[in-house]
Amino acid sequence: MDSQPTSLQRLHNVEKRLVRVLELAGAVMDELASSTGPRAEFLAGHCREFMMSIKEIQTTLREEIKSACEYRPFEKCDYSARIANEICVKKLEYIIDQLDGLKESIDNYED
Repeated sequence: MDSQPTSLQRLHNVEKRLVRVLELAGAVMDELASSTGPRAEFLAGHCREFMMSIKEIQTTLREEIKSACEYRPFEKCDYSARIANEICVKKLEYIIDQLDGLKESIDNYED
């Protein structure tokens, strides 16, 4: 077996990281709502992990989009398969835009 992860495996790992990011966000929200008040070290650690994960997710998605754009398996094939591929690329580009917006919002909040 090839030791290099496939595109599908990399995207599956992104999905896992997205779940972890949501868990981190939930933990921060719980901490902020704590009756004893938020613990700064807890928030800092979770926010740091959140931002590192977002950066890794963006990097991986950009690489996958670039790879998908360079790879043209449907050049001499049917139209519907090519369109389905292009729709997937657009969906990934949309996700990156959303993640960039989220990062910008977080950066503005920190300022």
